[in-house]
Amino acid sequence: MDFKKTNAEPSTVTRDIRKFDGPTGNIYEAVAIISKRANQISSEMKEELQGKLQEFASHSDNLEEIFENREQIEISKFYEKLPKPSLIAIQEFLEDKTYYRNPSKEQD
Repeated sequence: MDFKKTNAEPSTVTRDIRKFDGPTGNIYEAVAIISKRANQISSEMKEELQGKLQEFASHSDNLEEIFENREQIEISKFYEKLPKPSLIAIQEFLEDKTYYRNPSKEQD
């Protein structure tokens, strides 16, 4: 997923909770869906960040080299500025970009 192109708010905003139960009909089910998607996004972001930081991993004990790695600092700052995974998940849910299903409802 490309987190750079999301239009989620970078900080916390007040939301109308009644908008969440529209697609599912149940606010608790909507929160559970958003929570699971936020966990997925968080793990994807973590894996991507770890992959990029592994490129700069050094196996030597040179302290000067460790503290002066500007590229690694810039990558870390970029990921810190991204919206939180929960905000991205909420935005995806409100824009109907989240796929979800409830097996118990499908059996009925």
